[in-house]
Amino acid sequence: MTEAPQTSDVRARGLEMMSKVYGFELQDGPGDHFAVTADHLFADIWSRPGLSIRDRRLLLLGALTAQGLVDVAEIQIGAALHNDELDEAQLKEIALFLCHYVGWPLGTKLDSTVGKVLHQRKKSQAENSESS
Repeated sequence: MTEAPQTSDVRARGLEMMSKVYGFELQDGPGDHFAVTADHLFADIWSRPGLSIRDRRLLLLGALTAQGLVDVAEIQIGAALHNDELDEAQLKEIALFLCHYVGWPLGTKLDSTVGKVLHQRKKSQAENSESS
C-alpha cells in the first residue's frame, strides 16, 4: 500500500526544519526514503512543540552513542557546533556522562569523534583565515 503524496507545504516545512537542524540549506531529494525523512521525520517529528532542536539533538546523541553509531553522531556534533547549540566543553562532558550509561567504550568513541570534529573545524577555520 502506497502512502498518498505529501503536499508541497509539508515538504517545504520538512526541508526548512532539516536546514535548521543541520545548519545549511537542503534541497529536495528523490525517492521514498527522502520523502519520508523530509515529510514525516522533519516536518512532523522534529517540528513538534515541547522540545527545542538542541533538546532533540542531545537525545539523538545519546541514542546514537548507545548504538555505537559515531559516524551519524559526527554529523550531529558538527551541526550542534555550527548552530551554536553546544560548545567544546559541553560536547566533551556529554561524552563523559554517556560513558557511565552506555558503557565506557561507546562513550569513549563519542569523545574521540568530538575531538575529530573539533580538530577538523579548527583546521578549516585556520585555512579560511589564511586565505582571507
